[in-house]
Amino acid sequence: MTNRSSFLKLILLLAAALLLLLVAEVAGAQEAPTATPPDLPAQSSAVRSDDGAGLEAVDSAPVVIDGVVLFKVRGVSALPAEKRAQVIADRISALAADPGFSREALRIDESRPGLSVLMAGSHMVMGLTDADARLENIERHILASLFLTRVGDAVDNWRHDRTPATLQRNALVALGSTFVLALIFLAGARLFRKARAFLEQRLRQRIHDVQFQTFRVVRAQQLWGVLNGAISLLWVVVVLTAVYLYLSSVLVLFPWTRGLAGDLIELLLNPLRTLGLGFLQAVPKLAFLAVLFFLLRYTLKLVRHFFDNIRDGTVVMASFDPEWAMPTYRLIRLLLIALGVIVAYPYIPGSQSEAFKGVSIFIGVIFSLGSSSVIGNLIAGYTMTYRRVFKAGDRVSIGSYLGDVEQVHLMVTHLRTPKNELVAIPNSTILNSEVVNFSTLARTRGLILHTTVGIGYGTPWRQVEAMLLEAVARTPDLLRDPPPFVRQTALGEFNVTYEINAYCADPREMFRLYTELHRNILDLFNEYGVQIMTPSYEGDPEQPKVVPPERWYTAPARSPEN
Repeated sequence: MTNRSSFLKLILLLAAALLLLLVAEVAGAQEAPTATPPDLPAQSSAVRSDDGAGLEAVDSAPVVIDGVVLFKVRGVSALPAEKRAQVIADRISALAADPGFSREALRIDESRPGLSVLMAGSHMVMGLTDADARLENIERHILASLFLTRVGDAVDNWRHDRTPATLQRNALVALGSTFVLALIFLAGARLFRKARAFLEQRLRQRIHDVQFQTFRVVRAQQLWGVLNGAISLLWVVVVLTAVYLYLSSVLVLFPWTRGLAGDLIELLLNPLRTLGLGFLQAVPKLAFLAVLFFLLRYTLKLVRHFFDNIRDGTVVMASFDPEWAMPTYRLIRLLLIALGVIVAYPYIPGSQSEAFKGVSIFIGVIFSLGSSSVIGNLIAGYTMTYRRVFKAGDRVSIGSYLGDVEQVHLMVTHLRTPKNELVAIPNSTILNSEVVNFSTLARTRGLILHTTVGIGYGTPWRQVEAMLLEAVARTPDLLRDPPPFVRQTALGEFNVTYEINAYCADPREMFRLYTELHRNILDLFNEYGVQIMTPSYEGDPEQPKVVPPERWYTAPARSPEN
């Protein structure tokens, strides 16, 4: 109860004080106002602001002339410090630009109590109150004298900096600084070129790979790249330093750019200060991310090294095809990276900010909208890999396309047709199509090439089969083991359909072998005077439809003996 009563009493006292202040303000407003300098509010308000019982005081602001800070002034909510400082600076610049004004006209008017007014003849420059003096922790009349001296010096410097002689001298200095900067750039560029050439000649041959037993950790080329990058970074630092020194020394020569020269250091230091503070705050998280990065990187290298050995046959695993090594490595790499991102996400600087979350959501939406077909092709690619549908180099038939598999990617498969055309087929299309692989069994059992002929019933079937087997014997690159064989596939109305089957070891030669086999069949049936009745039959001609040997090489054909 005691604490509650004390709290109520405090509230009542504050309310009474606020009421008294309001009454005083109304009474002051009804009285005739005195002349108040337009660069600051009424004296009583300024004093009350400093005491904390009236309007809340705002931060101070510097009065700047040609980039030089003369002094600082304070403000209140009715007249901000920045606006007051700008008004005072404009008045001082106007006095300096007036040729009829002399420094001796500056004086201090102490006629009003609690207020010191800096006058230039009959014109007011600024007014000082006790609150301004307390800002500098000095007596008001002493502060007024100091401010009066600074204003006089500012006027003299303003005029001196704009005299023709001073401008000409500073322009020559600026021109000389520009010439020196150009010489520094030329000499520095030449020096750095020589340094890079010297290091490349003396050190590059001595840099070797960093490896642990047979495992290569860092390549020599990477080490040389780091050294070369360090040299380039050093040159960039030298260039930036020279440019900064040049700008800071040249801009300060002229009154119009002197303020910019003073801001150069702030332009550089403010971002660096912000980055530095943010970096210091993020050091623990960055250390964790660095450890996680290197751990994940070398884990991926070890996994890659393991699967490379499986692919090369150094490591043999039962029921695991060496062709699965790289696709499996890619899957494991994706899982490890995803796990690393999940672990690292809370430690990424700014990951908890709304902007970061918004960008993450936006990227996720874009990825989900545009990746449906991509994900389908990826899944189809891995499905084909583990199903052993085909591999690079196989001759396959996919839908209406027939050719040799050039490359198998996760998204598409490249097929080279016998016409030397490169066809890119999406893996999702392959997964939904019939695939005929001519090469898988051809490596062990051979691929059977077959063709059919129709021969009349008047020709003995033993003769026909013998001629077909002889045609196979005359065709090079057709296998003798397993032996070829003939099948009678149909007894038609007018002819018997024979099918010759022969084995070949290379499916990529199937078109050439078919051509050679057909040529030999035509030659043999012509030699023995047997008419081929395929594809249709209407009646027996007077003469058998055969080509006699003397007409085999009718022009423009040439005999191989010639």
